Amino acid sequence: MSELKNVANFELIYVIVNYGMGSRVLQTAKKLGLSGGTVVIGKGTVNHSILNFLSLYDEQKEIVILGTNYQSTEKTLADLNHVFNFEKRNQGIVFTTGVGKIIGSSFYNNEKTDEESGVRKSMYQLIITIVNRGNAGAVIDAAKAAGSKGGTIINARGSGIHETQRLFNMDIEPEKEMVLILSKEDITNSIVDSIRVALEIDQPGNGIIFIQDVNQTYGIYE
Repeated sequence: MSELKNVANFELIYVIVNYGMGSRVLQTAKKLGLSGGTVVIGKGTVNHSILNFLSLYDEQKEIVILGTNYQSTEKTLADLNHVFNFEKRNQGIVFTTGVGKIIGSSFYNNEKTDEESGVRKSMYQLIITIVNRGNAGAVIDAAKAAGSKGGTIINARGSGIHETQRLFNMDIEPEKEMVLILSKEDITNSIVDSIRVALEIDQPGNGIIFIQDVNQTYGIYE
């Protein structure tokens, strides 16, 4: 087996803003030194503002996903917050999740040590559920029944007519939907269990759920 090279620890930054703002976020991120990012369209489902996911309502949002090395995250979030005022209501939200490794990009070339990373206590977690198209509403309903305030629905698709993307050995095809739910850590298991039972996730082909710790946030209101 060949030795893996260009492997680095990094974090993903999720910025969720009103429709049409994604390009401005990308431009700002590049000025801050980030090499680029991805913008996807989502629809919010939250209908009130208590512990909401981005103060989302039933409208289109843009989700900008950026990658940065671990050492730069805190300053990048502070700079983005300075530009976009996420601490004001209805301006959007930004949060980060840790990812162990990235392979194939020399941009992320710094290893994270225990001394550099310290210990971050996560209060929130990101629950990502991928299901057949048409079932995202049932995911949201099941999550709300367990205490969630809502989430964001993204239509997931492959990269070509004859291709599919794969995530944890599950095809992401045009008929799939991805649901992002931001949860307080103490109710994550209840939300996941509710979705798992309601959507029969354990049955082959019905979907998949995975969870990421949220490290830093701006724009979440209790």
